[in-house]
Formats: sequence, C-alpha cells, structure tokens
Amino acid sequence: MIDVSVIEEPAAAAAALDPIRASILLALAEPGSATTVADSLGLPRQKVNYHVRTLEAHGLVRVVESRQRRGLTERVMIATAKSFMVSPAALGALAVEPEKTDRLSTRYLIALGARMVREVAELARRADAAKQPLASLSIDTEICFASAADRARFTAELQASVLELAAKYHHATTPTGRWHRLIVAAYPRPATPPERPDRTERTQRPERKGPPR
Repeated sequence: MIDVSVIEEPAAAAAALDPIRASILLALAEPGSATTVADSLGLPRQKVNYHVRTLEAHGLVRVVESRQRRGLTERVMIATAKSFMVSPAALGALAVEPEKTDRLSTRYLIALGARMVREVAELARRADAAKQPLASLSIDTEICFASAADRARFTAELQASVLELAAKYHHATTPTGRWHRLIVAAYPRPATPPERPDRTERTQRPERKGPPR
C-alpha cells in the first residue's frame, strides 16, 4: 500500500467522494471483506459489496485474499493507498492553470500548487511503472515574523539567495541537462485550536517535600 494515491479520472474521483464509498475506503485501510465492513458500518452486506465492486473497478481497492466460507468465495480487500487526493486533472478544462491566473494574486499560489500536484503525480506514476526513483526536493518549515518589516526583509533576502543559486547552477545549453521547476511559497499558517492540557496534569498537585526524618 502506497502512502498517497492521486486520483485523476473524474469517475474515480466521484466514486471516492461518495460518502458511503469514502467510509468504505476508510474501513479498508486494513484488510476486510464486505461482511466485516458491513458490520463495522452498520450497512447491508449486499450494499457494501456493490460499492466495493465500484471502488475496485476504479483501482481504489484491491483483492488481497480469496477464501471459501460457507460454500461461497469471500474476497478480502484493502485500499490501494493510505490516503487519496483528487488531482485538478479530474476537472478537465475547468482545472486551474497558472497561465490563466493573475500572478500578483493569492489565487496564483493555488494555481501553482494545483499544477504541482498534477505534474508530480504523473511523473511519479511513470517512475513507478519504470521502477525508477523520481528525483525531487521538498522543504517544509515554519517561521514567526516579529513584524511586517521583518517579513519584507526576509522575502527580499530569500529572493536574492534563490536567484543567486539559480544563476550559479542553471545551464540551459547542456545537452544532458534536465529542466526542473522550483516553487518557493509562503502564506500565513492557518489557526489551530490551542492544545488542552491533560486532565491529570491540570488536577495534579505538586508533591510536598518535608524535612528528612
């Protein structure tokens, strides 16, 4: 089972987004049959089996074992990935493109992210088929700026550093060279609810230490 599967076919996306089928996919993170999934979700086995067949037809689940049970063949299934993502390619001509977006708007960042998902998913699929590794780089970090002025200075320094590195290693005329995309992005971190201390930590009193006896 791979970590992430990117769905590009519209029909497969529709299958994965259906609430019942999504719950079946979640249940099949571990091997299970239509019977065990039906029991866990409280649904009729025939209904679950119908949806499992649809998910299988779109490559979202696969058979891991077939066994005889009470004169019938029971198929044990598992999801083909731990998690799924719908590619913008599933929208066809409606998919966002950076070329159609204002470069100065925040929507341009969304368009860049969408293009990256689409392109990297295709490259990863080709690499998997060829049983070859895909050279890639990802950097993910967080930074808290003390002020807007600090953020502006950081942006200017980062831009200068990236341009300097790009100029140093860019060789457009090298016959064996291979073009790469480099995207650097920053945006405010979404607010997260504050962590609540454990109940035992909140009620625990400090231990009193008296003089040695």
